[in-house]
Amino acid sequence: MRIRAARVGLGMILQMAVLSGTASAGITGTEHRVRNDGIEIYVWEKVEGEPEGKPIVVLAHGSATAGRESFDLQVEGKPGYSLMDRLAEAGFDVFALDTRGFGRSTHPEDHFTTAQAMEDLRAVVDYVLDLRDASAVNLLGWSWGTQYGGMYVMAHPDKVARYVSYAQMHVDSPDVAKRRARIGTFRENVYVEIPEEGWKPRFSSMTPDEANDPAVVDAYARAAAEVETRTATGPQLDLVTILPMVNPRLVTVPTMIIHGEHDDVADLDGLLPFFEQLPNPEKQYVVIPGAGHMMHLQKGHELFRHEVISFFSAPSMDD
Repeated sequence: MRIRAARVGLGMILQMAVLSGTASAGITGTEHRVRNDGIEIYVWEKVEGEPEGKPIVVLAHGSATAGRESFDLQVEGKPGYSLMDRLAEAGFDVFALDTRGFGRSTHPEDHFTTAQAMEDLRAVVDYVLDLRDASAVNLLGWSWGTQYGGMYVMAHPDKVARYVSYAQMHVDSPDVAKRRARIGTFRENVYVEIPEEGWKPRFSSMTPDEANDPAVVDAYARAAAEVETRTATGPQLDLVTILPMVNPRLVTVPTMIIHGEHDDVADLDGLLPFFEQLPNPEKQYVVIPGAGHMMHLQKGHELFRHEVISFFSAPSMDD
């Protein structure tokens, strides 16, 4: 077991390969589409060179923006903010899904649940394992993604080699408390519209201004507004009514809990009890100083990626 505060120092329908506008010319992106119970799930893949034999990472997005916009943000003149590119450079074959109701996936006309998002993740993992003739993936869940991602780990531990729970919310999270005041809006509207400027406050909240680069914030807001023309409220309903959704005693794989010092969703008071109950002794709790809920796009993103890559790259205790 390791707990510490990190210090700054360091079923397919279509598969289409496209060139990726990244600093590394060897990284390519590929679109996949997976069917799940009448729903079409969009999946974005990034890999450097050939994918055969490489360890796999699957990324589960939060309750605001889909996988590609969350994890593969390209900022003009500022390379290095794409988590997918960095993982690809480190030798991983990386996949980010859009659950139903997000991005380029099917948008149901009724509220959908976190449990249904978990089933979308299950379909994507099964597809990826079959595609790459692999037995398990590494999984990273961010924010709401820690809920359907954690539910997946509980249900299918044999298919997850290692799990990173990034910015995991809990029932007493300050931000979740603020969402409870909007429960009426969530119940009355299956989707809400968020203007471009409305995507930016997520970077500030409890996070100091110096943690953010305005160019990155603007790039994220533009990308989010373009793809999330209507934002699902089903995830919000679950977050304000049925937390906790993950039982730590049933998360049996090697696990890292990681969040920023100023995250308004994840904090030591709320998550340390969860961490202590994780049964696998191979577990880590890492706090990144100076960062907030959008840590992979803020100050501290390089240290965050270093910690994640180190964890996913660690040898198995069974080796």
